[in-house]
Formats: sequence, structure tokens, C-alpha cells
Amino acid sequence: MEYNRIIAVTGLPGLFELVASKTDGAIVRSLDDKSTKFVSSRVHNFSHLESIEIYTVRDNVNLVEIFQAMEKSKTKLPDGKDAGALKDYFGEVYPDMDFERVYSSDMKKMVKWFESLQKSEVEIKLSERTEEEADEEADADEEVAEVTEAKPKTAKKKAAPKAESAEKEKAPAKETGAAKEKAPAKKADAEDTETEDAASAKPKKAAKKK
Repeated sequence: MEYNRIIAVTGLPGLFELVASKTDGAIVRSLDDKSTKFVSSRVHNFSHLESIEIYTVRDNVNLVEIFQAMEKSKTKLPDGKDAGALKDYFGEVYPDMDFERVYSSDMKKMVKWFESLQKSEVEIKLSERTEEEADEEADADEEVAEVTEAKPKTAKKKAAPKAESAEKEKAPAKETGAAKEKAPAKKADAEDTETEDAASAKPKKAAKKK
């Protein structure tokens, strides 16, 4: 039995092996009692274990990573009814788990699923197909990163004309400033002319008195 064929079905306890897919559902086999039955997709949702992720204090991890940590651990599986024991167990087995977002009900389910997988002797590992898909996603991310890095260069080229137009806009301001500097000079010339006229007018008045 392969791990990539194991699914969880909403509304039904335990895990199931996906035997066959139908347009309106699937034929599944229970890992607990080995019974086979048809499950309608109109009533239930199916979740492949390979697609389930768990919250951690860093990035999310695939559920298979938690199961593998549980396999390596020598700690006895806790009682699913004891929330404190569940948290202590996973705190030791996988301390990076985000216990604020992973609830006791989730940890209880993981323990039950792990026991079921062990009884059915399912090898807990991701399929080769999933690994290839992960590589393809990584390549796609690299392409997106390259496109993102190229965008600032285009922005710089477009910014150049704006700088030129700004300089053109500043040019009239300089001319206006120069005009303002010349204006007082004209007033000064006028004042000098008035002074000279006044000076020349005084001797004429003095000559009349004589």
C-alpha cells in the first residue's frame, strides 16, 4: 500500500486507500476494517495525506515530516484524550510546531492516523511524482524572481525623461531670479539721475538771490 494513495474523508473517521476515482466520487478501502465502499463527492471531500501541511513557527511543513519525526522518536504515543499529554509529546517530537494554530483535535488526529499507517505497514514517504512537481514549482519560482529583478531596470529607463523635463522646468525660474536681480539696478539708476537733477537745480536758485 502506497502512501500517496492514502486519503482522509470528511465526515468519516480514520484513513482510506483510494481504490478508484469516479466522476461523482470514489471507491475507498478503510485502513481500519479493510471494508470497501463508494463515497460520493457531493457529500464528502477528499484530502490526500501528501497534500496536508502543518503549521510551524517557521514555514509550513508537509505532514509526512511530522510522521517521520514520530517514527524516529522513542517516546511512547500519548493518550488522545489528554490534551496536555498530546502537547507534551509533540513538543518533544517536533518542538517547532506552532501550538497556537495546531489544536489538540489536530494532534489527536495525527496520532490516530500514525497508528493506522503503522498497523497497515504503509511506508511513510512522499512519492517521486510529488518531488518532481516540487522541482517544477521551484523552477517556476526562479523564473518569477528573474522577471521581478528585471522590472527595476525598466523603471530607471522611464525615469530619465522625467529628470530632463524637471531641468527644463527649473530653467525659467533661473531667468526670473535674474530679472529680479536686475530690477533694483534700474531703480538705483533712477535715484542717481534724480540726485544729479537736484544738485544742478540748487545753483540756479542761488544765482537768483544774488
